[in-house]
Amino acid sequence: MAVTVLEAPESRELESGRSNSASRRYIIYQTEADVGDEEAARDALIATAPASIGILVVGNARVSETERADFWLGTVEYVPPGKLDREKDPPATNDSTFNFDTGGGSQHITQSKENKGRFGQAGDTAPDFKGAINVTDSSIEGCDIIVPVYNWSETHYKPDADVTLAYRGTLFGLTGKTNSGAFKGFQAGECLFLGASGSKRGSADWEITFRFASSPNRTNITDIPTITVASKKGWEYLWIRYHDVKDDTAKMLVKRPCAAYVERVYDEGDFAGLGIGT
Repeated sequence: MAVTVLEAPESRELESGRSNSASRRYIIYQTEADVGDEEAARDALIATAPASIGILVVGNARVSETERADFWLGTVEYVPPGKLDREKDPPATNDSTFNFDTGGGSQHITQSKENKGRFGQAGDTAPDFKGAINVTDSSIEGCDIIVPVYNWSETHYKPDADVTLAYRGTLFGLTGKTNSGAFKGFQAGECLFLGASGSKRGSADWEITFRFASSPNRTNITDIPTITVASKKGWEYLWIRYHDVKDDTAKMLVKRPCAAYVERVYDEGDFAGLGIGT
């Protein structure tokens, strides 16, 4: 077989990020014996193009005819190996996949873990607020910080018979609740169910993605001067009460923490009802 394959000018494309793909284009010439044979053109294209570009592998190779019977245009597309495997072998019923990120969450705080310095103007002593942040004459403004939050999702492929109206109602009812018992390696109170989304896949099963966020339970919290908080579950809310106290050094009234409160702001639920194990 006499087929000539040449890479076309300006043929190379590489895209990073979510797409993470590449492609190359070729010009294919055939002799009289192979004229019009698209399979021969495609086989020659695959044999000539690189088997991989970096970590990317061949995902698709195609040829298209032109006005000349002995002249073809070829394109080879490269994709991540995992994508090729998923397209080749889609998940079966009762399979599951898992994704996570540890990007953290935002929390508004009014109390620091430690004051690292107080600096007054010349001749004055800066008042000691015992770690209160952004104190004004009438309030504690605080600030926003990033706190540990573990976000993850699980996609399950459930049989059509399992996804009843009652089951969908259970998912709805558990959304916005914390786990009442141990779940996926987390203690009670550490997981928050953010909801589920699903769609029917053909006639046999459903693809349902369950989303969660986890925040650690804590005990013996001593971040607040003179106050120890015995325990706080991950999604309970801790807030601090301040009162006015005379600062003898600065010779003025200042706001300082005097009490701490732990509030339950989410209801609990039995996550066994999600039907994805515990």
